[in-house]
Amino acid sequence: MKKHNWVAAGVLVLAAFSQLTTAAVSVQQAERLKGELTPLGAERAGNGKDIPVWRGGVSVPALDYKKSGQHHPNPYPQDKPLFVITADNVETHKEFLTDGQLALFKTYPDTFKMPIYQTRRSAAAPEWIYENTYKNAIRAELNQNGAGLRYAYGGIPFPIAKNGLEAIWNHITRWRGVFFSRRSSEVAVQKDGGFSLVTVQQDILFNYYNPTATIDELNNILFYYLSFTKAPARLAGGAVLVHETIDQVEESRQAWGYNAGQRRVRRAPNLAYDTPIAAADGLRYADDTDMYNGAPDRYDWKLVEKKEIYIPYNNYDLSSKQLTYKEILKPGHINPDHTRYEKHRVWVVEATLKEGARHVYNKRRFFLDEDTWGIAVADQYDSAGDLWRVSMAYLKNYYELPVTWTTLDVFHDVKARRYHVQGLDNEERSTVDFSLDLPNDQYFTPSALRRRGKR
Repeated sequence: MKKHNWVAAGVLVLAAFSQLTTAAVSVQQAERLKGELTPLGAERAGNGKDIPVWRGGVSVPALDYKKSGQHHPNPYPQDKPLFVITADNVETHKEFLTDGQLALFKTYPDTFKMPIYQTRRSAAAPEWIYENTYKNAIRAELNQNGAGLRYAYGGIPFPIAKNGLEAIWNHITRWRGVFFSRRSSEVAVQKDGGFSLVTVQQDILFNYYNPTATIDELNNILFYYLSFTKAPARLAGGAVLVHETIDQVEESRQAWGYNAGQRRVRRAPNLAYDTPIAAADGLRYADDTDMYNGAPDRYDWKLVEKKEIYIPYNNYDLSSKQLTYKEILKPGHINPDHTRYEKHRVWVVEATLKEGARHVYNKRRFFLDEDTWGIAVADQYDSAGDLWRVSMAYLKNYYELPVTWTTLDVFHDVKARRYHVQGLDNEERSTVDFSLDLPNDQYFTPSALRRRGKR
């Protein structure tokens, strides 16, 4: 694999409110991560009302959790909704909702609702992630064009973020485990509620968090992704391999596809920016995946504010193996009876399309969970400035690691009244398995695709 000089000298970034700044903070500032702030940079204190103090999160599995890959028992089975937001009372709560969430109430006034639960600051990460995050705080920098990182590894790069670009990089590189395997389905749900599943087996190695690597050995690779299509029959046997690069301006993401019918491996076209994703039936573009991914160079980024809103959190019931997909997937949106929202502080990051740049979204507003830096809600606007799409990540703590990540990602097109869902595994025998040994160097190579794709 070619070695890239992605740690080239020089850094020039546009800070919030257009002030020039460097990325790393002083040791004195970094010490805040051991007191006033959590180890990942959130406010440790609560708001004195309905957001509690962070006391370390949940880092011990539920009592009836037996092994990795098991569907997660709800650690808060006694919790009941404090109240439910509906179209009838939404005006009372609108200060804590995003434009996209408000649009869902307007679009589906008879069926969309948000059950609001007690806020549980369950987010947690292993101690070595906290240690690396502290180190990153005093050494990590953006590269010259802001499209890549240098001196960051194994933790949040900018826990005390000073601008929107640093904040979005925190999301892109956030802790999601080291290696996992999962079988799940994605689906485009039509206006009448009809759907057809596409089921895949996914293996992902987060090279950025690889404990056997070092900063110098990352070689511009953020993660390796390998998926095998299992159903429907007409697609079964195909496979996709992705080497996700960190600086995608210097080197675009590398992708290969295996066609089972032709029994050939071919280099895939660059799947980036607003390239449509085939399995999403036009409801998700390449950089919609994971709420946002890839090169940030087509947008100007602004760290707008920190505010309190209701976001999906601790969605253990939604991922229960007791639910069927028909019980979850309803016309217009997923079944709200199985969802859980809590009030959390979020960082609001706004992306505005640069003059002369091309993308279907003219503006995007992201709401990043303060405790994890993961995007919980994304509002997207079309070229006319009208709200077009809203995406939500239904978060929960995978307490066996621990890591807070999505259980379902849902992408709504409020104009077409359709939506797309990723991550369905309720009807599978197991869920994400983080306990597997790290694969060898040949596991994520194009030469191995054909052999695996035939399985």
